[in-house]
Amino acid sequence: MMRQLYKFCAAALMLSACGIVSANDAHGGAGKADFVSVKKTHFSRKGQAYYIVGANFWYGGYLGAASGVGERARLLKELDNMRALGINNLRVLAVSEKTEMKSAVRPATTAAPGQYDEELLAGLDFLLAEVAKRDMTVVLYLNNFWQWSGGMTQYLNWFEGTPALDPNVTHEYDDFMKKTAGFYRNAAAQAEYRNVIAKIVKRVNTITGKPYSEDASIMSWQLANEPRPGSGAATPEEKAVYVKWVDEVAGYIHSLDKNHMVSSGSEGLAGSAQDAQLYQDAHRTHNIDYLTYHLWPKNWGWFDSKDPIGSWDGAIAKSRDYLNSHIELAKKLNKPIVLEEFGLDRDGPSFSVKASTKIRDRFYREVFDIIYRRASKGDPIAGFNFWAWGGAGRAANADYWWKPGNDFVGDPPQEEQGLYSVFDSDVSSLLLIKEYADRLHAIKH
Repeated sequence: MMRQLYKFCAAALMLSACGIVSANDAHGGAGKADFVSVKKTHFSRKGQAYYIVGANFWYGGYLGAASGVGERARLLKELDNMRALGINNLRVLAVSEKTEMKSAVRPATTAAPGQYDEELLAGLDFLLAEVAKRDMTVVLYLNNFWQWSGGMTQYLNWFEGTPALDPNVTHEYDDFMKKTAGFYRNAAAQAEYRNVIAKIVKRVNTITGKPYSEDASIMSWQLANEPRPGSGAATPEEKAVYVKWVDEVAGYIHSLDKNHMVSSGSEGLAGSAQDAQLYQDAHRTHNIDYLTYHLWPKNWGWFDSKDPIGSWDGAIAKSRDYLNSHIELAKKLNKPIVLEEFGLDRDGPSFSVKASTKIRDRFYREVFDIIYRRASKGDPIAGFNFWAWGGAGRAANADYWWKPGNDFVGDPPQEEQGLYSVFDSDVSSLLLIKEYADRLHAIKH
């Protein structure tokens, strides 16, 4: 049965991919309607409702590089396969910072302030050119609260001289979060961060000749991956600094680019010290066009993958509440919201690509069903990006930890390779994504 499913899925991918490139005029001028925009509490593109059926594909620009870490043949295959499943949006890391932390990706876009790896930036150019051919869109995030791409802690290393903190080593996550939030207060770090934003937003694609600010295949700019005000015990002052930072940086991006939306990259309440007022305050500004949230039942202690049966009911009840409560918050702010990260590990639990995904598929169906049902009713849920696309990548080491030169998969170097990735051999997961992609794309309002 599984072999038949695999053959069916592979055939579907091949058939769907055949007409993708020729169906689009790749690099013509974009009109305003070509850009994804907010229409009341939903997205619109080309005069039609636009629901996000997305994947996290943080390493897409890396694969696009011409040499070194680049694997352009693999990138084209991954894009074709995702497009064939109905995936229309990719969430991608735009820049990374060189760091000594072992759990961070190498190489990095930025070796030091003002020093950029042009080959990696050209990889992002290549990705955007190929995304446009397939009529897909991307969300580009411009920083990272976590250490796996250098991120905010590396900025502090540059401008304060403090060690770049690696919570994989210290295991002091509260301390890491509190110290990393110092990024928002450091004037030199903020000035350089804006230099980086301008470098990317004002970039001209070396392949298409199109400025990024005029590229309709970019859906939105995102301030950072999972920015937080600090730890779960963030003070009122820390929260106020965070709200001001979101507003001002989003406003700065809009001053550079009048065509694209801006989003925060927030996890929702889990990234807002469980403070609904803070989450609303940070997203109330007109400079933030839509809301984001993430769902991680295992990471948050709701689900025990070593006791999936015993912990399932509690985990799914909390997950449903988290999903629905944020849609209600979006209603209050009268803005769309996207569930742009969620995942669960493989059965076992195991990191092996050969392990089954029955529990994860069950979780995905629960999530997809809530999103579809509420979107069908007209509620302000605009779609999802699952975490994450592993595609043809495979873990190279017996301990499942990434080392430079290994395949990129959906799991970044701070995590075991295979933890949350959806691989091209995960047929049941792929068919489930395709099923709900078709359903969401059929919604017309």
